[in-house]
Amino acid sequence: MTLLERLGLGRPDLRAWAMYDWANSAFQTTIIAAVFPIYFASVVAVDLPETDRTSRFAWATTLAIVIVALVAPLLGAIADYAAVKKKMLAAFLALGAGSTLAMYWIVRGDWVLALVLFVIGNVGVAGSIVFYESLLPHLVGESELDRVSSAGYAIGYLGGGVLLAVNLLMIQQPALFGIPDDGTAVRLSFASVGVWWLVFSIPLFLKVPEPPRLIEPDESRRANAVAAGVKRLFETFHELRQYKQAFMLLLAFLVYNDGIQTIIRMATIYGTTLGIDQSAMITALLITQFTGVPFAFLFGHAAGRVGPRAAVFAGLAVYTVITVLGYFMQTATHFFMLAILVGMVQGGTQALSRSMFASMIPRHKSSEFFAFFGVFERYAGILGPLVFASMVEATGSSRNAILAVLVFFIVGGALLALVDVEGGRRAARAAEAGVTPVSS
Repeated sequence: MTLLERLGLGRPDLRAWAMYDWANSAFQTTIIAAVFPIYFASVVAVDLPETDRTSRFAWATTLAIVIVALVAPLLGAIADYAAVKKKMLAAFLALGAGSTLAMYWIVRGDWVLALVLFVIGNVGVAGSIVFYESLLPHLVGESELDRVSSAGYAIGYLGGGVLLAVNLLMIQQPALFGIPDDGTAVRLSFASVGVWWLVFSIPLFLKVPEPPRLIEPDESRRANAVAAGVKRLFETFHELRQYKQAFMLLLAFLVYNDGIQTIIRMATIYGTTLGIDQSAMITALLITQFTGVPFAFLFGHAAGRVGPRAAVFAGLAVYTVITVLGYFMQTATHFFMLAILVGMVQGGTQALSRSMFASMIPRHKSSEFFAFFGVFERYAGILGPLVFASMVEATGSSRNAILAVLVFFIVGGALLALVDVEGGRRAARAAEAGVTPVSS
């Protein structure tokens, strides 16, 4: 077995699939986690009271989640029936990249425009990831899922980190790029995300095939795609008992990923309220990205030895420590230490959650199921940002808000303990019996 095969990147289509993680992770780092939140708090909304800046940013995050939650499951069911996963991915990609490019024109006082574009960009990236991830169970078998999913996250960390490093240098040393020292470099970093996202998505569209149409015995081959999608969606709600283990994993992931995503999204806003230097925060997030590359691969390897669920438990244990330490954080050095800890567990925990779920769902409904999964995957559930914003408003302290996140890891881990992974896999394979491919 070659090194690439051991890493889960042994075929051209697998490498092309993983490159979409490289492409969209630039949005995760520059827009969600690092540059945009700081720019919003310190420039765009600087005329607002401090608590308003934090809470409105959190409410915008919540709105994006609600929009995706409403539209993604139906679009996923339509994509499964009509075999248009890649077309759906392209549509959301265009929406997200376009809004990111438009962020170049955001200046001081444009906090409404900034939040509107932020919401649109979040919807775009979340929607595209639904269809990107739904391709995974069609590319590899169960034995390879953990390695390939972890490889995607590792490549994503690397891609997001590379562009963030370039943006960091551009912001700190604009003269090196021939850019005036008037904030233009920050706005150019937003535009660079849109270009990066578009360019590095091309391999997926060239190398990864659209999965074939898979029709259930009671379905018409020529039904209206929207009507068929609605029918499938309602059937899935009624059949959730058949996929009880997958549904239990989804609930566990909903809870503990709420905590993960709240930490990702609110870290720089939290650091700003503590007076930590902006460059230090972005550098810490860069450390997280590059730490995540080897550790994501390591989690994929560990899953082959101890199983994905046990590896996720280890990640959640580290997150409980991170949350407690975050409450006591005072300096940039503390922020750097927490960044290393987050980088060690973030990618692996999410990658193995994704591969576990992929192994426990029927392949002919992968987009539909990943639509449910994707609502929570990188955007937290509604509760995370909502709890954070509410705690800030109620107590006037971001420290209390960050400590409140601890409950998500404890409850999520308890729910994960109830998941029977092998039982879920057996149910998924049984559901696939009788499903037949249909030529377009």
